[in-house]
Amino acid sequence: MAVSKVLVVGGGITGSVLALALARRGVAVDLVEISPQWFGVGHGITVQGNALKALRSVGVLDRVLAKAVPFDLMRLRRADGGLIVELETPHTGGEELPSTAGALRADLQDALCDAVYAAGVRVRLGLSVTGFKQDEDEVEVAFTDGTSGRYDLAVGADGLNSQIRGLLGIGTRPRPVGMSIFRVVGERPAEMDCAEVYYGGPRYKAGYSPISDTQCYAYLLDENLDPALIGPRAPLALLRERGAGYGGTWGRVIAGLPEDAAVDYRWIESVLVDQDWFRGRVMIVGDAAHACPPLIAQGAAMCAEDAVVLAEMVTGEGELAGILKAYMQRRMPRVRAVLDNSLQLAEWEIHPETEGADPARIMSETLEFLKAEA
Repeated sequence: MAVSKVLVVGGGITGSVLALALARRGVAVDLVEISPQWFGVGHGITVQGNALKALRSVGVLDRVLAKAVPFDLMRLRRADGGLIVELETPHTGGEELPSTAGALRADLQDALCDAVYAAGVRVRLGLSVTGFKQDEDEVEVAFTDGTSGRYDLAVGADGLNSQIRGLLGIGTRPRPVGMSIFRVVGERPAEMDCAEVYYGGPRYKAGYSPISDTQCYAYLLDENLDPALIGPRAPLALLRERGAGYGGTWGRVIAGLPEDAAVDYRWIESVLVDQDWFRGRVMIVGDAAHACPPLIAQGAAMCAEDAVVLAEMVTGEGELAGILKAYMQRRMPRVRAVLDNSLQLAEWEIHPETEGADPARIMSETLEFLKAEA
């Protein structure tokens, strides 16, 4: 194998899947996570078929699906809740898997955390990286607690605002897309059996997905509001004010939220490092290298695919530098297509008067493209 000992920086979806995929292939893995507590956080997540395929490859799919809600449809509705069209969604992970599953992000992350520990990965919490020295044979990594370690490869899976990206001297930074998102978990109505999106209202759009037997994940795409609102405790009253005008099931879900409901508010940002993601034996993957607006719900899938493909390639034969170049050639066209098409959809959401705008075509073509092997 090209590597036998790897450091993974970051314990989110990308880092967890990568650690699992490497460990299952016989690699000794250290994982460091800056948070002193490692557990699932956040609201709902839409996990499409190609992400489910990646989760299956690292042995956690059954546990995830035991709590998640699989579905193969999407409905488009008017702002008042009236049905526009019901669409079958492509099976990007293969016909044997659901095309989509709605999950509580915490359930997904908890499944990954438990599997990482069970796989024998050495996990160190409350820890990050201060720097590294490398030569042709290994990289020596310095940690924030004063310790160090030597590895064949160090991988920054540390998200949109990646520290490792900066340590590599890569100057690419996330940029605002021009829209923001409110997210909340609410009570799942009996009639909610798939993801639905509401168009034509006062904001860009609203929607929801079922994520468990009793819960759903609802969101509202809006313009960028005061950045002081950004965080996990935005005012529920503001979500209700901005979402006024959307009826149907969405309106009932929001109206039924308890007053202490946790409303997450974020500006949507994107990033694409369009140069090599590696410098010698240190690299970035997942959102650290590419992150797209959630218009095609492919963020988690692109991250999980990155991890599975990287583990497959670096445990093969050959010289590491050549393997990492081949990895870039394999992944870049796929992640660039998802990012470009997601940005196009965002632009059309912001400027719906654009001549020739055809969101349905872009979404359909992207998902059909993603049926191909990652």
